[in-house]
Amino acid sequence: MGNKSSLVLKPEEWEEIKQETGFTQNQISRLYGRFTSLDKMNTGTLGREDFLRIPELAINPLGDRIVHAFFSESLDGTINFRQFVRVLSRFRRIKESEKDKLNSREEKLRFAFRMYDLDDDDKISRDELLAVLHMLVGVDISEEQLASIADRTIMEADTDGDRLISFEEFCATLERTDIEEKMSIRFLH
Repeated sequence: MGNKSSLVLKPEEWEEIKQETGFTQNQISRLYGRFTSLDKMNTGTLGREDFLRIPELAINPLGDRIVHAFFSESLDGTINFRQFVRVLSRFRRIKESEKDKLNSREEKLRFAFRMYDLDDDDKISRDELLAVLHMLVGVDISEEQLASIADRTIMEADTDGDRLISFEEFCATLERTDIEEKMSIRFLH
């Protein structure tokens, strides 16, 4: 078991994270505080169970999918502070000078796509779409209505006729959606 001192970042690491993510020094400090408060075992990493203790994620119908997206770059089921900040940076508002950053439109769309791609095969199937719809609406809509929504969505988005939605088809479907605004969180300075 590690200790809190193993989490201390060197000045050059703070600067690298700042450059990579676009967060200010103060925002990184706040995120660091949040990270260390979630790291109950003081290991310098977070596991899925650490995220599931966050009340907002615990009650969110897509909470498990959101947590899954945090671990997309993880090889061992844990993430370190830098990975934590990289994922959160995707929710920063886009500034004109940041078109190639982690919070770009494409990165936001990729994050959203992963919410639906349950088996991580880079395609969204009808069954995956149905499963996410179930998560979102629970029992409020009949199985037939959900199936109809899934079928119509696949039909409208699938341009190559394979009955699957690729990332490119997903992006094309959301072309007129202001994803930059809808997938942005205001981080305190």
